[in-house]
Amino acid sequence: MSHHGGVGHEPDETTSFVLQPPNPQAAAAPSPIPPQQGEPGVGRLIAGRYRLLAKLGHGGMGTVWRAKDEVVDREVAVKEPRIPDHLPERERANAFERMRREARAAARLDHPAVVNVHDVAVVDGQPWIVMELVHGRSLGSALQEGTLGAREAARIGLEVLAALEAAHAAGILHRDVKPDNILLGRHDRIVLTDFGIARIEGETSLTDTGGFVGSPEYIAPERVLGQRPGPASDLWSLGVVLYAATEGVSPFRRSNTPATLQSVLNAVPAPPAAARGPLAEAVNGLLDKDPARRPGAARVRALLEAAVNPPAPLPQAVLAADAPAPTTEVPVRRRRLRRTAWTALAAVALATAATAYVLIADPFAGPLPDGWSEHHEKDVTATLAVPGAYVRSEPDKDRRDDEHWVAYTDPSGAISVVLEVARKAEDTGKNIKASAAAEMYADDGDFKESGSYELDMPKKPRTKTDGNARYQDGRPAAENTVVYTTDDSQDPHPRELRIFYYRSAAGDMYKLLIGYPGKGDFTARGREVARTAIANLDLDKP
Repeated sequence: MSHHGGVGHEPDETTSFVLQPPNPQAAAAPSPIPPQQGEPGVGRLIAGRYRLLAKLGHGGMGTVWRAKDEVVDREVAVKEPRIPDHLPERERANAFERMRREARAAARLDHPAVVNVHDVAVVDGQPWIVMELVHGRSLGSALQEGTLGAREAARIGLEVLAALEAAHAAGILHRDVKPDNILLGRHDRIVLTDFGIARIEGETSLTDTGGFVGSPEYIAPERVLGQRPGPASDLWSLGVVLYAATEGVSPFRRSNTPATLQSVLNAVPAPPAAARGPLAEAVNGLLDKDPARRPGAARVRALLEAAVNPPAPLPQAVLAADAPAPTTEVPVRRRRLRRTAWTALAAVALATAATAYVLIADPFAGPLPDGWSEHHEKDVTATLAVPGAYVRSEPDKDRRDDEHWVAYTDPSGAISVVLEVARKAEDTGKNIKASAAAEMYADDGDFKESGSYELDMPKKPRTKTDGNARYQDGRPAAENTVVYTTDDSQDPHPRELRIFYYRSAAGDMYKLLIGYPGKGDFTARGREVARTAIANLDLDKP
């Protein structure tokens, strides 16, 4: 752990600097603590008022002491700075000056989620940072015992976000947001520590010093590339923290630092499995490699608040079949489609190999073209029509009880047909809308706001909505055709996604999704498959 603040009296408490305590007994000793004889530096008086009592921890940037402010008779945490010895004298002097300036700036921050900086004491030209002694333990320590629930992770994220907003407003970048720098204090207090201090080496490029401060797995891609960081860099780190809090590990952690930095630049993490809905949308958005495309603090706050306090169901009149979802509702990434089902769509690529069927230029004649097959799917209580050569897939044996979907994919991987149903009886979160049209408009709002992480769909794709579609015998339904180009900078593909919505009399929400290339020979075939699959979808009678 690293410790950037102070610790209380309980044995399991850590300091807000969260360094590895060299002496566990020191952290547990009752107050007042007598000077520990034999420990170098113990008993030293700093700036004429701060008596060093015990060494709490140390790290690459310094040593944290428990001390007593003899002027006001209170315990504080004091950080003795340490700059790498290999730096030239001029760079060392610049680093100390930068530390003094930024520590003073951090001392001006007045926010309950920010560790209080009381003083900057200059000793032999080096700034010693004097901070409050925070009672609690780090998030990093807590995560060693297990992961957090989505609501608790979102609550912590809101407090950290508020601390970052206060710092950014004061012109301060944190640059080392990670679980070890987040304290879980008494009375549900959340404290972010080390403001302004991590900036010391953060200003120095890799070529100058051979490294930078902070844990590589939490550092934003632009910092790895040596670009000038901004508030979006701190928000990236917050996204990694939220991912780690719910999944148990950073998505970019590798066996060594170079591999970790490479994964930060190039790896696309799997969508978080434990974080769903608005929390998942916040995490996915914050982990965008391009800082310009990450959601801002206001958007992240709205999503985290929605995760902490899910909105109550809206009145039925508001969600009429012919009306879009109201603009006052926070547009969250709803449980539209399971991750494995999205994978069935996301895995499709432009086909270059021969297929198992012959392309048909004209629209199909009759209810079911030659070569097609009907498949009754008990789990989704429907019969689905697809070309005979398509390969079937479904949730694995470890699926959740409320996952109901099936997918059929063309052998070439170019076209996928996925049918999902959300059961009203299992909808404890009240996510199912009151009509197919309302569900469609809500999804469309999500696409416009944030795209789709699983499909590499950027936000604001071109969509064609139809809230007055009909299912077979004229019952209300809805459709949406989403046209976009994948945001893969190395190999972007034009794509189309056609979605058919239908809400049964029992309140179950059915969604039939057909994904296919947006340009090329398979576009016409994909549109034909979509028309035929939708026209021949047959739901079981209740």
